[in-house]
Amino acid sequence: MISNELPLATLIDLASGELDEAQRALGHAQKVATEAETQTNALISYRDEYRTRLTTSAQSGLSGANWRNFQTFIETLDAAVEQQRRVMVSAQRKLEVARNHWMEKRRKLTSYEALAERARLREQAVLARREQRESDEYAAKIVRMRRDSTHD
Repeated sequence: MISNELPLATLIDLASGELDEAQRALGHAQKVATEAETQTNALISYRDEYRTRLTTSAQSGLSGANWRNFQTFIETLDAAVEQQRRVMVSAQRKLEVARNHWMEKRRKLTSYEALAERARLREQAVLARREQRESDEYAAKIVRMRRDSTHD
């Protein structure tokens, strides 16, 4: 057994748990960013649709009060779009942070796994050399026994 096998296995388990947690956080951040983008696009679409209605109504003739109502509502929609864009940008930043965190955790786990694989390969080489040495010693013993038995 490798002397550092247990600590390395513990590190791999911990890193794997951290990666799973980072993966969940990344999934959540992706969901939030997608929802924010969808809401932003819906607001923009609604605002554009409302502007089209204003244009159509203005061509048909529109009272000053109705014009002001349309304009006030469009300004409210513009403010909502800007606020939603800020939410979307914030969600995209958080998504990027979550993605970088996930990549860091993945690299960490991969590094530990590479160390474990190298340790396993070293242990295999040690065992192979030991087996070869034992086999050589056994073969030498057989040769000595035959030689000694032919000299008697």
